[in-house]
Amino acid sequence: MKRVNIGVCGLGTVGSGTFNVLTRNLSTIRARAGCEIVISHIGARRDNPACNTGGTRISKDIFAVANDPEVDILVELIGGVTVAKDLVATALQNGKHVVTANKALIAEFGNELFEIAKQNSVTVSYEAAVAGGIPIISALREGLVANSIEWLVGIINGTGNFILTEMRDKGRDFEDVLKEAQALGYAEADPTFDVEGIDAAHKLVILSSIAFGIPLQFDKVFTEGISKISTIDVNYADELGYSIKHLGITRRRENNAVELRVHPTLIPKNQIIASVDGVMNAIMVKGDAVGPTLYYGAGAGSEATASAVIADIVRVSRLCKETVESNVPHLGFSSECLNSFDVLPIEETQTSYYLRISVEDKPGVLSSIAQIISQAGISIEALIQKEPREGQDLVSVILLTNRALERDIIGAIEKIEDLDSVAGKIVRIRVELLK
Repeated sequence: MKRVNIGVCGLGTVGSGTFNVLTRNLSTIRARAGCEIVISHIGARRDNPACNTGGTRISKDIFAVANDPEVDILVELIGGVTVAKDLVATALQNGKHVVTANKALIAEFGNELFEIAKQNSVTVSYEAAVAGGIPIISALREGLVANSIEWLVGIINGTGNFILTEMRDKGRDFEDVLKEAQALGYAEADPTFDVEGIDAAHKLVILSSIAFGIPLQFDKVFTEGISKISTIDVNYADELGYSIKHLGITRRRENNAVELRVHPTLIPKNQIIASVDGVMNAIMVKGDAVGPTLYYGAGAGSEATASAVIADIVRVSRLCKETVESNVPHLGFSSECLNSFDVLPIEETQTSYYLRISVEDKPGVLSSIAQIISQAGISIEALIQKEPREGQDLVSVILLTNRALERDIIGAIEKIEDLDSVAGKIVRIRVELLK
């Protein structure tokens, strides 16, 4: 067996998981890889007592790993983008393959790093960057290679999914559940990336690039989080036969355009993905040949993510000390064959809508609202008026519309909010039937 030396940078949650799983299952992994895989160098500021690193060389300077001539594959698990980008670029320029779990790095700087890799005849693998242990990158790049992908929809942030699940099942408020998510380690002290959709947007742009063969375009993703979702809307959605999920959605449209959007979404409860609860992830992909397919599993966690990291290590190990001409292109398409599709502005996308409107309980209000909706060219699928709560003069009107352009619904909402009988802002949540 040829020997492949691995340099691991970062010995935190994912780094320690990678070290321990690789050590525990080494004989099986070596047999599958067809080579002797050895962690020869670790770059970490401090030891991790969860890892028995034994006689493995450890450097506090992670760039010592990137510059180590004996290292064949550098595994970047430090997180962040600035230092990580420099580290990965250095490794690639030194002729080392790179495996990373860093979705922000790939989403924001992948195009640049892939070009450096190409110039140096090495590769960047990033299965663990999206959906933890779910092998969705491999599925898109290889398993579904015969298909023209029509759309992809994913629950790709476990923290947001946990919060929405608790709000639905236990009637809890967003802030209350967020505090528990932080206590359980699902959410960071600063939860912005999770609850405002940035984490999901990083992952979606990677998935969409592979699905449609387009360059990574993180700056064009429409992103909306879940921090404004209230328990009352979760309950109303449930009554109407829907679940609210925070979804990443990318869809191929006519005229060489794609949608790239992350936002809360009502989906029918009879859809399989609607039953994905807690911190779990799931991605639905529709190909023209295979139809809809579903990929489900743990989207985060030490050993779940390590599973994907090690899968990449094995795949790249088979290429080491050889040319990479036969390697799968970074985004599943040869770089010279990437498509120049436009990303549709959110105002140009079409979907259905859930609207909750607070109105005065008096005659003529519903007809005024319906007239504005009709004049905008939007048809109403369902309309429900709730009974006023005790001691309140306002009632909730719930509307479900048929598919409409976002810009048309925005215009209609502005006119409805101007009515004297309407109080406050209208709550609007998009609806997807996943067909």
